[in-house]
Amino acid sequence: MTHFRDLNLNTPLYNALDDLGFTTPTPIQAEAFSVVSSGKDIVGIAQTGTGKTFAYMLPILKNLSFSKQENPRVLVLVPTRELVVQVVDEIEKLTKYINTRILGVYGGTNINTQKQAIAKGIDILVATPGRLYDLALSHVLKLKSIQKLVIDEVDVMLDLGFRHQLINIFDILPERRQNIMFSATMTEDVDLLINDFFTVPEKVSIAVSGTPLENIAQSKYSVPNFYTKLNLLKHLLDDTEKYHKVLIFVAFKKMADRLFEALDEFYKEELCVIHSNKTQNYRLRSIEQFRAGDNRILVATDVMARGLDIDNISHVINFDTPLFPENYMHRIGRSGRAEREGQSIIFSTEKEQDSLEKIEELMQMEILQIDIPKDVEISTELIEEERPQIKEHNNPFKRKKEDDIPGPAFHDKSEKNSKENLGGSYKFKIAAKYKKPKTKGDKNYNKRNKKK
Repeated sequence: MTHFRDLNLNTPLYNALDDLGFTTPTPIQAEAFSVVSSGKDIVGIAQTGTGKTFAYMLPILKNLSFSKQENPRVLVLVPTRELVVQVVDEIEKLTKYINTRILGVYGGTNINTQKQAIAKGIDILVATPGRLYDLALSHVLKLKSIQKLVIDEVDVMLDLGFRHQLINIFDILPERRQNIMFSATMTEDVDLLINDFFTVPEKVSIAVSGTPLENIAQSKYSVPNFYTKLNLLKHLLDDTEKYHKVLIFVAFKKMADRLFEALDEFYKEELCVIHSNKTQNYRLRSIEQFRAGDNRILVATDVMARGLDIDNISHVINFDTPLFPENYMHRIGRSGRAEREGQSIIFSTEKEQDSLEKIEELMQMEILQIDIPKDVEISTELIEEERPQIKEHNNPFKRKKEDDIPGPAFHDKSEKNSKENLGGSYKFKIAAKYKKPKTKGDKNYNKRNKKK
């Protein structure tokens, strides 16, 4: 078994790892270390929660010499604001005994404050693509000194529509640089990006996309509708000892707010919510409160499904079945981190069965089916999205378009406001009406015509 001591790190990094209590690298950390250290382009594929941040930062920090230059030498791109904050925090832990300047920048905050921080000089810049490009265009941020470009969670960036911004960023970076890319899944879009911008990259793949994490126990419930899901969820959450730190995933922002409001009546101070419509401060505060244990329950959309590292999550509950099976893998990866045991539960309605089957097909395993407890009420009430759409056929009371008549506000235009399409004869009628002279400057033209 490989130990961090076998990687020939420097003393400040060993001291930082000792403080963190880490002695053994994860498989992706061990496999990627020599490739990143060599300076070659690298594509690392590993499941979420396997320590990808340390996999690229340890070899980078080992070889990053002290410098007083102002422009950054290492650029780390991540898809979300929360990941910027987390990656900066992880790097700061590793550089506790190293004089390295680190800055994280993202949208939704004052860009002038970030410009002032950049002007003071930085070594490592962690950024979201949009804010990075804005800062580069302002000429405050100079990227000419970038030696290493890290793109973390690249598949998420492409899913979120960042491809165009990534290409723009590549165009303003130095051609001679090391490209380091880490992802949980390998998609066609990721392949295209690699072929276009990477130079003979070495691939390090630790697990096939879709391989279930062995330390996460998975189970599923077949549930008829939203309100029955809600009743079942409350039944589970009432066991506070077992469900002591629960992350609940929903399909979209409206559903997150709806579920939060429904649960707030029962769990009050135990509950928080996060999605992309919330302010940056609200999002960060919700994450920190959940991480610290101040809140037992966090309701989230898939903005939380990737990269965020929160310890000791007892259960991940998929209140909605995700449309894309890979998202299920990222969601359940929030539990069972750092080789701890985790629990994952998924609720599925009849309409969601197809998505559930795709998840099981991807994992090549069937999730354990559990019956709804007898004391959970099966509701017949439906939310708006669940109600059948009524299509009216041959409704005798429905007015046809040809039967439409003007409403009470309709009135004909007055004669002076109505227009007549006179075609080419229009200019002649105007000329006859106002008797304008045919020749400019001939003041006596009208007088002569009157005499005739």
